[in-house]
Amino acid sequence: MKLNIKSWAEEDRPREKLLLKGKHNLSDAELLAILIGSGNREESAVSLMQQILKNYDHNLSSLAKASITELQQFKGIGEAKAISILAALEIGNRKTQSQVKDKIQISNSKDAYQFLAQYMAELVHEEFWVLYLNRANKVISKELLSSGGISGTIVDIRILLKRCVELLSSSVVLLHNHPSGNLHPSEEDKKLTKKIREACLQLDIQVIDHIIITYKGYFSFADEGLL
Repeated sequence: MKLNIKSWAEEDRPREKLLLKGKHNLSDAELLAILIGSGNREESAVSLMQQILKNYDHNLSSLAKASITELQQFKGIGEAKAISILAALEIGNRKTQSQVKDKIQISNSKDAYQFLAQYMAELVHEEFWVLYLNRANKVISKELLSSGGISGTIVDIRILLKRCVELLSSSVVLLHNHPSGNLHPSEEDKKLTKKIREACLQLDIQVIDHIIITYKGYFSFADEGLL
């Protein structure tokens, strides 16, 4: 028989627990239960979220990759609740990125990777991003240059150069993801990097790295001597 949250001790109810003990004392399931508000006939909101998290190995990053349709397979999760869950996880990602952006200076490949890893590593399609830097290697802007399918995306170098001029950028870091998890650059990746580097040099702009991001980690063209 389902145990309704209202029948729990007050300190064990997610909302009341947050008020009494603070947000840091709630589990992931309890925080997500507050978002969805209710469970189903057999499960409370907390139990339902525990089940969903178990299905994604209790990993919020894995849960963030789920589609709305996938979440709706769980009894008690409709479109509105699925959207709420994914929206909350995306806000978390953006909060982390905003905190880093305030003080980001790209000193090495790890800095560039960490700047976008939480977002790009979760994608199921390829995206190509550019970090535009000033002379002190601080990020002026991060921008999506192109978005494509599972195995590739088309990059317009003219748009990249145009933005460099508009932003008065001294250098750039290129980043794209491999949804397959393959950490090695393809021949197309190498050719594109060379083409962009040569075009940027005409405007005295340096390509300081090209980072391939996957859920396994990253590959740096600069670290591997490919620039």
